[in-house]
Amino acid sequence: MPSSAEPMTIGELARRTGRNASSIRYYEQIGLLPQPARLYGQRRYDAGALRQLSIIDTAQRAGLTLDEIRALFDAARGDDAAAIEQLRQVAERKLPELTAMIERSLMVREWMRAAARCECPSLQDCALFDDAGTHREPAPRNL
Repeated sequence: MPSSAEPMTIGELARRTGRNASSIRYYEQIGLLPQPARLYGQRRYDAGALRQLSIIDTAQRAGLTLDEIRALFDAARGDDAAAIEQLRQVAERKLPELTAMIERSLMVREWMRAAARCECPSLQDCALFDDAGTHREPAPRNL
């Protein structure tokens, strides 16, 4: 395995980051990764590409879109403080969305728990489907 100072081929970069080579080429195409140097026609990446892909991976897992990630990188090209401010703005915008998603997930979990206990004779009789916004407990099991 090359040291972090040795340029990497696209295959090596893909192996080290768990990304497909096609993803790496796509990130270059849309401007998330800079065009790499070439040696005998082959792409050669420096250690900075590892960090860029790490940032992309983490940001995607956090729910950022590729456009949002690109905006972070664009801001970072001018000023690191601007990139951090851009990150704060994205986070402030996404937090309410995330909170709503969590609340909905908790409601769905409770509905599923109630559905797992349901012994209604039919869907037509099941109280779980009486109102889209709320649920009543299903008919108790006859033990």
